[in-house]
Amino acid sequence: MSDIGQDLLKHLTLERLEENLYRGESRDIGGPNLFGGQVLGQALFAASQTAEGRDAHSLHAYFLRPGDKTAPVVYEVERIRDGRSYATRRIVAIQRGKPIFNMSASFQRREEGIEHQFAMPEVPGPEGLPNMMELARQTLAETPEKLSRFLSWQWPIEFRPIQPIHPLHPEPRPPFRETWIRANAVLPDDPAVHKVLLAYASDFSLLGTAFLPHALTFSLGTIRAASLDHAMWFHRDFRMDDWLLYSMDSPSTSCGRGLSRGNLFSRDGKLVASVAQEGMIRKI
Repeated sequence: MSDIGQDLLKHLTLERLEENLYRGESRDIGGPNLFGGQVLGQALFAASQTAEGRDAHSLHAYFLRPGDKTAPVVYEVERIRDGRSYATRRIVAIQRGKPIFNMSASFQRREEGIEHQFAMPEVPGPEGLPNMMELARQTLAETPEKLSRFLSWQWPIEFRPIQPIHPLHPEPRPPFRETWIRANAVLPDDPAVHKVLLAYASDFSLLGTAFLPHALTFSLGTIRAASLDHAMWFHRDFRMDDWLLYSMDSPSTSCGRGLSRGNLFSRDGKLVASVAQEGMIRKI
């Protein structure tokens, strides 16, 4: 396992304080606040520790306050229900005595059933595509210092966009994009680990899809944007140490909010997860 990948797994693995209570460390990845994907991943890890014998199949979360990237986060898990097939958990993330995030997650015992899925988009494979770090190096000379810290960060998740966007010179385009993603590590076989890492990675790029028709990016400094909620559904087993295609779209922006959605496909075309997120978007 690479040092970067090992560090990410350590980061998303929480300290158990007592039954149903966990603590996670925070990281500065170059943004102004705590990265939302960190809280998503850590909260799912906490809930998974209390749902033995079941796999996460969905989560629904709200970001309540900006998180402090310099302070640890405490996660309190409430065991709402344990049924024969399904279990429900409520998770609250707390910093300095105040909730910054809450989430409901549902877990299911494995069972067989009928199947269908959307087809995977026909796009180029990840081979030969530059990753985000390589693309970032092309713009660092004209990038403000705060943004360059984010772009030059050693990312534990590799992103290879099929339609790259220049962070400082965007052009209007339809609200659709695809990106190949994978963890920079060989991971253990535990399915829960792969779901925690995907929850972490799913927050990258998603809200930005709503900016595309308006030729906006976070880098321009002309907007204020923040995630308001985040939902995920896990359909089939997958590996985060193999390539997944993240196919995103944004059906609407209005009233200072934007909605973005995503489907994630394994390399062999299986739809493994779906995502939806609404975020605040304000011009400044």
